Amino acid sequence: MRGRKPKPTALKLIEGNPGKRPLNGREPRPPTSLPTCPSHLSAAAKAEWKRLARMLNEIGLLTQIDRGVLAAYCQAYGRWVEAEKKLAVTPPILKTPAGYVQVSPWITIANRQVELMTRLMGELGLSPSSRSRLAVDVQSGPDLSEWGL
Repeated sequence: MRGRKPKPTALKLIEGNPGKRPLNGREPRPPTSLPTCPSHLSAAAKAEWKRLARMLNEIGLLTQIDRGVLAAYCQAYGRWVEAEKKLAVTPPILKTPAGYVQVSPWITIANRQVELMTRLMGELGLSPSSRSRLAVDVQSGPDLSEWGL
């Protein structure tokens, strides 16, 4: 696939369809009920799920079909938290048994999880730049009734 990723119709409606292009009336419409938290997530990941899931669902950015992407974000968050806790009690530079100096593997893990979280934040509207493109009334959520949501 070439070019920009297509923007979901629900997101275009939230933004007010700034490009004024025709909306895709045949786009799949997943159930809008709140997905359940996967049981395999770590404790920190489950806490992050609880913090985000309801808010994202209330503004129309999280549906049943989005469970996997939010779970991936939350698990990356949980692993990042774990790596940061380990870094707080271990040195960032280690000496191997052979006498070589190397960067702590926890730094590599933390950095990788932040990269993954950053990519997924854009998908979920969790970054300041992705949020700046939205105009949502958080109290009542977006009016998607015309679109069937």
